[in-house]
Amino acid sequence: MSDWESDRNPGWGSEPESGAEKDAGKRSGSRKSPAIPPESARDWKLIEKLVMSLQSEQRKSRRWGIFFKLLTFGYLFALLLMIQFPFGGALESATKGKHTALVEVEGTIAADELASADNIVGALRNAFEAENSVAIILRINSPGGSPVQSGYIYDEIVRLRDEYPDKKLYAVISDIGASGAYYIAAAADEIYADKASLVGSIGVVAGGFGFTGIMEKIGVDRRLYTAGENKAFLDPFSPEEEEEVQFWESVLETTHGQFIESVREGRGDRLADDERLFSGLVWSGEQALELGLIDGLGSSSHVARQVIGQEDLVDYSRRKSPLQDIVDQFGVSVGSGIARYVTESRLELR
Repeated sequence: MSDWESDRNPGWGSEPESGAEKDAGKRSGSRKSPAIPPESARDWKLIEKLVMSLQSEQRKSRRWGIFFKLLTFGYLFALLLMIQFPFGGALESATKGKHTALVEVEGTIAADELASADNIVGALRNAFEAENSVAIILRINSPGGSPVQSGYIYDEIVRLRDEYPDKKLYAVISDIGASGAYYIAAAADEIYADKASLVGSIGVVAGGFGFTGIMEKIGVDRRLYTAGENKAFLDPFSPEEEEEVQFWESVLETTHGQFIESVREGRGDRLADDERLFSGLVWSGEQALELGLIDGLGSSSHVARQVIGQEDLVDYSRRKSPLQDIVDQFGVSVGSGIARYVTESRLELR
């Protein structure tokens, strides 16, 4: 073989490939993919999870946007209905005729409760000032509460009775009229109750707990720093001091004395001469009648019909307005929604 032949490309002497062989080579090459390094594969998975999380966040945002829009629309729609059809119309139409005014004292008597002095005094003023109210029934179902709030109401009843001498106020106790609730009732012209009602509890109570024994057992040391000799007065984490207890009992006795004085002024000589009367005991309606704590047995409808002679009752009680209920519900919904959004809308990569 010559040098020229040896220098030739080895393929020159071979037979050319057929078209089918070329197509097969192309197809086999197209099925192969370049190898991806492990690091790149992990990066792609991380990017994929990130994109999926972002899409999930966008979906949540859209859902909450729709929720808040619907909530706002419902709130505005309810407000519009209240403006167009005010809820006070029923009371205004009912007060055009002669009637007996009704004011409710329901639940605990406290500044932040429905049975607060502000609410009850405001309702009583409206009831007395109404031209067509012939008398007022103060319907009571309360275990008592704040002596301050009860005192405010008592004093206002006395003032209103002096200002409107032709309108009598009747206290009617349903299930219970005890402690501060009876304090209020004592200001009425007359008091009625059911034979099974609980009446009285003319006393004052204050309570607490002492934790010194538990603290000693678990090894907790109380460290309290004050300026003023009695600033840590009756601290529940410190041992009781006899002088502090005596002083606190004198405060309670003073409040009790004010309670007794108000009851005596309101009830006068109708009270029986019984030393247990102001001991804090609670009595049934029948017992209360015998002791002079009430004037008769009967319900509010009985008093309106048989005692006052005007059975048409119009409720002057102050309650949460429908608008206030809507606002409260709106606030609760928004608050819980935001809290749920904060806890759910976090980026998670697993």
